[in-house]
Amino acid sequence: MLPTVRMVLELPIIQAAGPLLLGGEPGLGRLIRWVHVSEMKDMTGLLTGGELVLTTGLELEQDLSGTPSYLKALEDAGVAGVIVELAGERKSAAAALAAAASTVAMPVIVLERRVRFVEITEIIHRIIVAEQLELVERSRDIHEVFTLLSMESAGPDQIVQHAAELIGAPVVLEDLSHLALAHSAAGMPTTALLADWERRSRTTPTPPLTARTGPENWLLTQVGLRHQMWGRLILPVQLDNDDVAAMVLERAGQALAINRLADRDQRELSQQAQAGLLNTLRQPRGLSEAEALTRAAALGLKPAPLFVPVVFRVAGPAQRRDPLAGQQQERLLLDLLAGALKSTAASALTASIQSGAVGMILAITDKELEEPTLQRIAGALRAPTGQPMLPWIIGVGRTRASLLEAAAGIDEAGHVAETAGTLRDNGKQYYRASDVRLRGLLALLRNDPRVQSFVEYELEGVLRAEAHGDATFLELLRLYLESGGNKTAIARDGFLSRPTLYSRLVKLENLLGVDIEDPESRTSLHVALMLHQLRAL
Repeated sequence: MLPTVRMVLELPIIQAAGPLLLGGEPGLGRLIRWVHVSEMKDMTGLLTGGELVLTTGLELEQDLSGTPSYLKALEDAGVAGVIVELAGERKSAAAALAAAASTVAMPVIVLERRVRFVEITEIIHRIIVAEQLELVERSRDIHEVFTLLSMESAGPDQIVQHAAELIGAPVVLEDLSHLALAHSAAGMPTTALLADWERRSRTTPTPPLTARTGPENWLLTQVGLRHQMWGRLILPVQLDNDDVAAMVLERAGQALAINRLADRDQRELSQQAQAGLLNTLRQPRGLSEAEALTRAAALGLKPAPLFVPVVFRVAGPAQRRDPLAGQQQERLLLDLLAGALKSTAASALTASIQSGAVGMILAITDKELEEPTLQRIAGALRAPTGQPMLPWIIGVGRTRASLLEAAAGIDEAGHVAETAGTLRDNGKQYYRASDVRLRGLLALLRNDPRVQSFVEYELEGVLRAEAHGDATFLELLRLYLESGGNKTAIARDGFLSRPTLYSRLVKLENLLGVDIEDPESRTSLHVALMLHQLRAL
């Protein structure tokens, strides 16, 4: 820490000279950056601020009326303080200085005995240089600590912990949603440190550079790279000096940003490797079960007696039109799945299998763990992430004792997820083949020309009406079939009066050319309608 005017005033060499503070006592805490010895009355342009000026004041005695303007000019230049040696009979100069000192806020000190300015200069400069050397050494130590943490790919908790230890004060890492990702209380009660954190943080603006800001005067630095900032490091307490603390926060922020990039690169390489292996397992071409297990184990799939194929598919075709947005959503999904698996006893191979679809082979040690693990995974996709999340439909294939058989079941799980996307929302977290039943079979047949011809023939009348801008009959047919012909339910769900409903049902029969009360006709129409809905896949 740089010396203050008060520290200089207490030096033995100054005390031996009989110092007398004429004014500016509140400014005794000002830091001294350098010492400047001068007898010039006008030092405009020679000072940059923070200097301690030493002078004998002999030039001032030639015109004592200029003393106030002399001191004011020094104060305007940012001088930390002035020491005037007034040895001997110089009462007039002392009186002029005493009167002028009351007009400025900087400390004005007179010495009653002669002193060697060179000795004062040497002592103060030695203190300043020692402080600068200590700061350089501290900077080197801080650099080494965070360089090592970067090389070790340390997590946010470790980096924040080291930052707090180096500063000796609490440090909090938060994201852009003002959620505390990691913290080190450094002896402060956590309840006090994080109390009402989100509100307090939102009232604290982000400065462009490391600085104190906000109503609580927090020391804050941004975390990230240029225009891709993703968090803030905060020191929410007051310190005597912020120089070292600011340096620590900045180096900690750099380590966090570097490790995040390295972690992302590592995850992407791992995901690419898993995608390659997953495709190989789905088309093994002579790959043995033992070799498949060995290769999977090398990518983190733990040995297990049971394997479950799972597919995550974006709900609806409209969500898949933006390839870039789709890739970002898949990366977000992969990160969420990786985080969810860490809290379970299961492991998995997970990778994108096509645009808008992510495949997984889940390894579980016991059949009883299958449902809780799937629920944990599904729950992670619905938890707040701080980023907009697309709706994902989860399809689950049949559990297998063979890794290769489970990989072959990815297609089944994908088919289930795809078909489930056409179902009405029933609150299910994930779907199996038993949930899609007839709809699943129809999804497999939907592209057959004979099936398409059947749909066109059965629904010709209502599809023609829809083409002319009247889709009410297609919706009425759906309500009628899904309610099993229950007219009370149709009127309620369609917000129709009974007379209006009966009239429209007659028109619907005329358009279709069949008796909708006939069981076989109703079954045929229902199958055709389901196939029509499956065209969106």
